Amino acid sequence: MLESLLICTDLDRTLIPNGTQPESSGARDHFAMLVDRPEVTLAYVSGRHRALVEAAIERYRLPQPDFVLGDVGTSIYQLGPGQEWQRWSGWEDEIARDWNGLTHEDLRKMLLHLPALRSQEETRQNDFKLSYYLPLQIDRAELSSQIEQCFESTGARLRLVWSEDEMAGVGLLDVLPVSASKYHAIETLMRNQGFSDTDTVFCGDSGNDIEVLASAIPAVLVANSQPDVRALADRLSREAGHADRLYLAQGNFMGLNGNYSAGILEGIAHYHPDTVAWMGFTVEEESA
Repeated sequence: MLESLLICTDLDRTLIPNGTQPESSGARDHFAMLVDRPEVTLAYVSGRHRALVEAAIERYRLPQPDFVLGDVGTSIYQLGPGQEWQRWSGWEDEIARDWNGLTHEDLRKMLLHLPALRSQEETRQNDFKLSYYLPLQIDRAELSSQIEQCFESTGARLRLVWSEDEMAGVGLLDVLPVSASKYHAIETLMRNQGFSDTDTVFCGDSGNDIEVLASAIPAVLVANSQPDVRALADRLSREAGHADRLYLAQGNFMGLNGNYSAGILEGIAHYHPDTVAWMGFTVEEESA
C-alpha cells in the first residue's frame, strides 16, 4: 500500500484547461479528491509568478497546494496551515551563485541589441528570470549562440528554457541561472521532504517541462500536449534510459479523454494503481 505520494504538476494546459482541446467533465473534481488524501503532498510547478498562481487557484477553483515551485523553478514557496506563503530564501541564495555577482538588470542590458527578443511584462520577470517573447519560427540554435556570446566574458552560467504560448501564437524564452529549472527545484523539494523517485510523479505538457519529462522522475505527459513535445519527450527519455519513467496519456481511463487533469489522473493511476480509489472512482467504473 502506498504510504505517501508527491504530485508535482504544471498548471497551464496541464491542470488548468486553458488550451484548445476539451476538458473531461468532472476530471478536476476527481483530482481534488485525490490530492485531499492525507498521503498526498501537492506541488504546483509553473512558469507563473506568485500572484498569477493565486489568480489561477481562485479562477479555476484549484486545490490549495502544499508547495509552489514558481517562476520556472526560480522560486519555491511552502504554504503554511493558514495558507500563508513562506518563501525558501535558501534556494534563491543557491541559484544566485550562477549569476556571478551580476543582477537581472545587468544581464538584461547585455541582450538589448538582439532584435528577436521582446521583453515580457515586468510582472513576469524576477531577480533570477529574464523572460522574452520571440517569433515561433526563430532559429533557436542561432539565437542561443548569440545569447551565449553576450555573456561569454561575464562568468555567468545560464540556462535557456524554450516554450510557446499556443493560444497567442508566440514563442517564449526564459533565461535562468544554470542550476535553476523546474527539474532542479523538484529535486530540491524531494530531498527536503524525504521523497524519492518511487513516490513522486510529475505531470506536464510543454517545452519547459521537457527536462523533467526525460528524467528519472516518473512523469506524465497529458494527451493535449503538442505532437512535437510528445515526440521530443519520448525520444529524450529513451536516449536517457528512462523510457519506463514517461507515460503518454491516451484517454479512455475511466471514460475520460486524457486531456489536462484527466491525463494527470490516468498517468498517476498507471504508476500507482492503488490511487484509483483515492480519486473517488467506483469498482464499476474501474472495470468498465
